[in-house]
Amino acid sequence: MKYIYILVFVFLVFGCKSEQPSKSLTAKDIVNKSIEVSGGHLFDSSSVVVIKFDFRDKSYKASHTPEGRVLSRLMLRDNDTILDFLKGNAFQRYINQVPVKVADSMIPRYSASVNSVHYFSVLPYGLNDKAVNKALIGEEQIKNKDYYKIKVTFNEEGGGEDFEDVFIYWVDKTTFKPDYLAYSYDEDDGKGMRFRVAYNERYVNGLRFVDYDNYKPKSDALPLVDIGNAFDTNNLELLSKIELENVEVELIIK
Repeated sequence: MKYIYILVFVFLVFGCKSEQPSKSLTAKDIVNKSIEVSGGHLFDSSSVVVIKFDFRDKSYKASHTPEGRVLSRLMLRDNDTILDFLKGNAFQRYINQVPVKVADSMIPRYSASVNSVHYFSVLPYGLNDKAVNKALIGEEQIKNKDYYKIKVTFNEEGGGEDFEDVFIYWVDKTTFKPDYLAYSYDEDDGKGMRFRVAYNERYVNGLRFVDYDNYKPKSDALPLVDIGNAFDTNNLELLSKIELENVEVELIIK
Protein backbone atom coordinates (compact mmCIF):
# COMPACT_ATOMS: atom_id res chain seq x y z
CA MET A 1 0.00 0.00 0.00
CA LYS A 2 2.89 2.36 0.77
CA TYR A 3 4.11 2.13 -2.83
CA ILE A 4 0.60 2.71 -4.18
CA TYR A 5 0.30 5.91 -2.14
CA ILE A 6 3.67 7.06 -3.47
CA LEU A 7 2.63 6.41 -7.08
CA VAL A 8 -0.67 8.24 -6.60
CA PHE A 9 1.18 11.19 -5.04
CA VAL A 10 3.65 11.37 -7.93
CA PHE A 11 0.84 11.16 -10.46
CA LEU A 12 -1.06 13.98 -8.79
CA VAL A 13 1.99 16.23 -8.58
CA PHE A 14 3.05 15.79 -12.18
CA GLY A 15 -0.53 15.72 -13.42
CA CYS A 16 -1.23 19.07 -11.81
CA LYS A 17 1.95 20.51 -13.30
CA SER A 18 1.02 19.37 -16.77
CA GLU A 19 -2.36 21.08 -16.44
CA GLN A 20 -0.83 24.45 -15.56
CA PRO A 21 -1.43 26.99 -18.32
CA SER A 22 1.58 27.97 -20.41
CA LYS A 23 3.12 31.37 -19.79
CA SER A 24 1.28 34.12 -21.60
CA LEU A 25 3.21 35.94 -24.28
CA THR A 26 3.95 39.62 -23.77
CA ALA A 27 4.00 42.29 -26.47
CA LYS A 28 7.81 42.09 -26.42
CA ASP A 29 7.72 38.29 -26.86
CA ILE A 30 5.38 38.59 -29.83
CA VAL A 31 7.40 41.34 -31.50
CA ASN A 32 10.64 39.39 -30.99
CA LYS A 33 9.12 36.32 -32.65
CA SER A 34 7.74 38.47 -35.46
CA ILE A 35 11.14 40.05 -36.11
CA GLU A 36 12.78 36.63 -36.08
CA VAL A 37 10.45 35.06 -38.69
CA SER A 38 10.83 38.18 -40.83
CA GLY A 39 14.61 37.82 -40.97
CA GLY A 40 15.34 40.68 -38.61
CA HIS A 41 18.04 38.71 -36.84
CA LEU A 42 20.23 39.36 -39.89
CA PHE A 43 20.59 42.97 -38.76
CA ASP A 44 22.35 41.67 -35.64
CA SER A 45 24.44 38.95 -37.29
CA SER A 46 25.71 41.16 -40.12
CA SER A 47 28.15 44.03 -39.81
CA VAL A 48 26.43 45.85 -42.71
CA VAL A 49 22.99 45.43 -44.24
CA VAL A 50 22.36 47.44 -47.39
CA ILE A 51 18.79 47.64 -48.69
CA LYS A 52 17.79 49.24 -51.98
CA PHE A 53 14.35 49.63 -53.55
CA ASP A 54 12.23 51.91 -55.71
CA PHE A 55 8.99 53.46 -54.52
CA ARG A 56 6.81 55.88 -56.49
CA ASP A 57 9.50 57.07 -58.92
CA LYS A 58 12.09 57.50 -56.18
CA SER A 59 15.06 55.30 -55.29
CA TYR A 60 15.80 54.50 -51.67
CA LYS A 61 18.88 53.09 -49.98
CA ALA A 62 19.50 52.15 -46.35
CA SER A 63 22.81 51.12 -44.80
CA HIS A 64 22.45 49.50 -41.38
CA THR A 65 25.66 49.23 -39.33
CA PRO A 66 26.43 48.79 -35.61
CA GLU A 67 27.05 52.54 -35.48
CA GLY A 68 23.61 53.39 -36.81
CA ARG A 69 21.61 53.83 -39.98
CA VAL A 70 22.23 55.98 -43.04
CA LEU A 71 19.09 56.51 -45.12
CA SER A 72 18.84 58.12 -48.52
CA ARG A 73 16.30 59.02 -51.20
CA LEU A 74 17.09 59.88 -54.82
CA MET A 75 14.61 61.61 -57.11
CA LEU A 76 14.41 63.66 -60.31
CA ARG A 77 12.67 67.03 -60.37
CA ASP A 78 12.66 69.24 -63.51
CA ASN A 79 15.87 67.61 -64.82
CA ASP A 80 17.57 68.06 -61.43
CA THR A 81 18.85 65.14 -59.38
CA ILE A 82 17.91 65.54 -55.72
CA LEU A 83 19.60 63.30 -53.15
CA ASP A 84 18.53 63.41 -49.49
CA PHE A 85 20.70 61.87 -46.75
CA LEU A 86 19.59 61.16 -43.20
CA LYS A 87 22.05 59.95 -40.57
CA GLY A 88 20.61 60.08 -37.07
CA ASN A 89 19.16 63.57 -36.80
CA ALA A 90 21.53 65.03 -39.39
CA PHE A 91 19.92 65.81 -42.75
CA GLN A 92 21.68 66.90 -45.92
CA ARG A 93 20.31 67.58 -49.40
CA TYR A 94 22.30 67.52 -52.63
CA ILE A 95 21.07 68.94 -55.93
CA ASN A 96 23.06 67.72 -58.92
CA GLN A 97 25.71 66.43 -56.47
CA VAL A 98 26.16 69.86 -54.87
CA PRO A 99 25.22 70.25 -51.17
CA VAL A 100 22.52 72.87 -50.64
CA LYS A 101 21.19 74.74 -47.63
CA VAL A 102 17.72 73.66 -46.52
CA ALA A 103 15.49 75.90 -44.41
CA ASP A 104 15.44 74.79 -40.78
CA SER A 105 11.65 74.61 -40.87
CA MET A 106 11.77 72.08 -43.72
CA ILE A 107 14.42 69.73 -42.32
CA PRO A 108 12.03 67.86 -39.96
CA ARG A 109 9.50 67.41 -42.78
CA TYR A 110 12.06 66.10 -45.27
CA SER A 111 13.66 63.89 -42.62
CA ALA A 112 10.30 62.38 -41.65
CA SER A 113 9.45 61.76 -45.30
CA VAL A 114 12.67 59.84 -45.90
CA ASN A 115 12.53 57.95 -42.60
CA SER A 116 8.88 56.85 -42.87
CA VAL A 117 9.35 55.01 -46.18
CA HIS A 118 12.41 53.18 -44.86
CA TYR A 119 10.62 52.46 -41.56
CA PHE A 120 7.67 50.74 -43.24
CA SER A 121 9.90 48.82 -45.66
CA VAL A 122 11.52 46.65 -42.98
CA LEU A 123 8.70 46.19 -40.47
CA PRO A 124 8.50 44.63 -37.93
CA TYR A 125 12.23 45.35 -37.51
CA GLY A 126 12.43 48.66 -35.68
CA LEU A 127 9.68 47.89 -33.18
CA ASN A 128 12.34 47.27 -30.54
CA ASP A 129 13.91 50.72 -30.88
CA LYS A 130 14.43 52.56 -27.60
CA ALA A 131 11.75 55.16 -28.32
CA VAL A 132 9.06 52.51 -28.98
CA ASN A 133 6.46 51.55 -26.37
CA LYS A 134 4.54 48.30 -26.95
CA ALA A 135 1.41 46.93 -25.28
CA LEU A 136 -0.63 43.81 -26.00
CA ILE A 137 -4.20 45.14 -25.98
CA GLY A 138 -5.98 41.90 -26.82
CA GLU A 139 -6.69 39.43 -29.57
CA GLU A 140 -8.89 39.83 -32.61
CA GLN A 141 -10.14 37.75 -35.50
CA ILE A 142 -9.90 39.21 -39.02
CA LYS A 143 -11.01 37.24 -42.07
CA ASN A 144 -11.38 34.12 -39.92
CA LYS A 145 -7.79 34.21 -38.64
CA ASP A 146 -6.68 34.91 -35.08
CA TYR A 147 -4.31 37.77 -34.30
CA TYR A 148 -2.46 39.33 -31.42
CA LYS A 149 -3.30 43.02 -31.29
CA ILE A 150 -0.37 45.23 -30.29
CA LYS A 151 -0.50 48.98 -29.71
CA VAL A 152 2.67 51.00 -30.36
CA THR A 153 3.40 54.54 -29.22
CA PHE A 154 6.60 56.58 -29.20
CA ASN A 155 8.56 58.65 -26.72
CA GLU A 156 9.05 62.28 -27.64
CA GLU A 157 12.81 61.84 -27.30
CA GLY A 158 13.96 59.73 -30.20
CA GLY A 159 10.46 59.29 -31.60
CA GLY A 160 10.87 61.68 -34.50
CA GLU A 161 8.64 64.50 -35.67
CA ASP A 162 5.56 62.26 -35.66
CA PHE A 163 6.11 60.80 -32.18
CA GLU A 164 2.45 61.39 -31.30
CA ASP A 165 1.25 58.92 -33.96
CA VAL A 166 -0.33 55.73 -32.62
CA PHE A 167 0.04 52.36 -34.35
CA ILE A 168 -1.71 49.03 -34.01
CA TYR A 169 -0.25 45.80 -35.41
CA TRP A 170 -2.14 42.55 -35.95
CA VAL A 171 0.32 39.64 -35.64
CA ASP A 172 -0.81 36.19 -36.80
CA LYS A 173 -0.99 33.88 -33.77
CA THR A 174 0.37 30.96 -35.79
CA THR A 175 3.01 32.45 -38.09
CA PHE A 176 3.83 35.58 -36.02
CA LYS A 177 3.85 37.64 -39.21
CA PRO A 178 2.23 41.11 -39.09
CA ASP A 179 -0.54 40.86 -41.68
CA TYR A 180 -2.20 44.18 -40.85
CA LEU A 181 -1.27 47.51 -39.36
CA ALA A 182 -3.09 50.76 -38.69
CA TYR A 183 -2.08 54.19 -37.50
CA SER A 184 -3.53 57.56 -36.61
CA TYR A 185 -1.80 60.80 -37.52
CA ASP A 186 -2.17 64.49 -36.81
CA GLU A 187 -0.23 66.66 -39.24
CA ASP A 188 -0.30 70.22 -40.54
CA ASP A 189 -2.49 69.20 -43.48
CA GLY A 190 -4.98 67.30 -41.33
CA LYS A 191 -5.55 64.26 -39.16
CA GLY A 192 -6.81 60.81 -39.95
CA MET A 193 -6.26 57.06 -39.89
CA ARG A 194 -4.95 54.43 -42.27
CA PHE A 195 -5.26 50.64 -42.34
CA ARG A 196 -2.79 48.56 -44.33
CA VAL A 197 -3.17 45.00 -45.56
CA ALA A 198 0.06 43.16 -46.38
CA TYR A 199 0.32 41.16 -49.59
CA ASN A 200 2.94 39.99 -52.10
CA GLU A 201 5.21 38.61 -49.39
CA ARG A 202 8.71 37.74 -50.58
CA TYR A 203 12.07 37.12 -48.93
CA VAL A 204 15.11 38.83 -50.45
CA ASN A 205 18.39 37.44 -49.15
CA GLY A 206 16.61 36.32 -45.98
CA LEU A 207 14.61 39.52 -45.27
CA ARG A 208 10.84 39.64 -45.57
CA PHE A 209 9.25 42.37 -47.68
CA VAL A 210 5.58 43.01 -48.39
CA ASP A 211 3.41 45.45 -50.29
CA TYR A 212 0.24 46.99 -48.84
CA ASP A 213 -3.29 47.86 -49.78
CA ASN A 214 -3.81 51.20 -48.05
CA TYR A 215 -7.31 51.88 -46.68
CA LYS A 216 -9.04 54.79 -44.95
CA PRO A 217 -12.21 54.78 -42.80
CA LYS A 218 -15.52 55.79 -44.30
CA SER A 219 -16.20 57.78 -41.12
CA ASP A 220 -13.77 60.06 -39.30
CA ALA A 221 -15.54 59.18 -36.05
CA LEU A 222 -14.24 55.60 -36.11
CA PRO A 223 -11.88 54.90 -33.17
CA LEU A 224 -8.50 53.53 -34.21
CA VAL A 225 -8.95 50.50 -31.97
CA ASP A 226 -12.04 49.47 -34.01
CA ILE A 227 -10.54 49.84 -37.47
CA GLY A 228 -9.67 46.13 -37.76
CA ASN A 229 -13.32 45.21 -37.29
CA ALA A 230 -14.28 47.89 -39.83
CA PHE A 231 -12.03 46.21 -42.39
CA ASP A 232 -13.42 42.78 -41.52
CA THR A 233 -16.95 44.04 -42.18
CA ASN A 234 -15.96 45.85 -45.42
CA ASN A 235 -16.39 49.35 -44.00
CA LEU A 236 -13.11 50.83 -45.23
CA GLU A 237 -12.27 52.47 -48.56
CA LEU A 238 -9.22 51.47 -50.61
CA LEU A 239 -7.11 54.60 -51.00
CA SER A 240 -3.87 53.47 -52.64
CA LYS A 241 -1.27 50.75 -52.96
CA ILE A 242 2.15 50.74 -51.31
CA GLU A 243 4.45 48.78 -53.62
CA LEU A 244 8.22 48.36 -53.32
CA GLU A 245 9.97 47.54 -56.59
CA ASN A 246 13.44 46.27 -57.49
CA VAL A 247 14.26 45.27 -53.92
CA GLU A 248 17.90 44.34 -53.32
CA VAL A 249 19.60 43.25 -50.08
CA GLU A 250 23.33 42.97 -49.52
CA LEU A 251 24.64 41.34 -46.34
CA ILE A 252 28.20 41.65 -45.10
CA ILE A 253 28.51 39.00 -42.42
CA LYS A 254 30.75 39.55 -39.40
